Amino acid sequence: MSKYSEIAVKAVELLISNDEYRPREAWDIAATEIFVLNSWGSQKGCPRSAFLGLCEEGLVKGVASGRYTTSIKNKTYAVKALEILKENPSLVEDRNKLWQFVMAGEYKSHNSQMDVVIALVKNNLIF
Repeated sequence: MSKYSEIAVKAVELLISNDEYRPREAWDIAATEIFVLNSWGSQKGCPRSAFLGLCEEGLVKGVASGRYTTSIKNKTYAVKALEILKENPSLVEDRNKLWQFVMAGEYKSHNSQMDVVIALVKNNLIF
């Protein structure tokens, strides 16, 4: 499991255990537990935006839909990955292949968005 997978799971656990947290706050708290405070890793936007996009759509257990991110692309990637996994659940074991399906022939480097989606699916934290 990648560090971003761990952050996603920890953030949902925080959200479920304390309804005072908002998704961005829970992500930031989890990120600082996994990475050094204010490090590049804790500030990386793509996996965070993928997580917030799933939250925004009301797809993460324990999180009401709302306005949580401005990143349209990373949200779209995450939601599309979830749709693809519903059709082809075996892709949960291959983030690179899942990413290829999400990108549908466009070449772009993976930036940990799939780690977030896969972690939430594997931990039954997504609808």
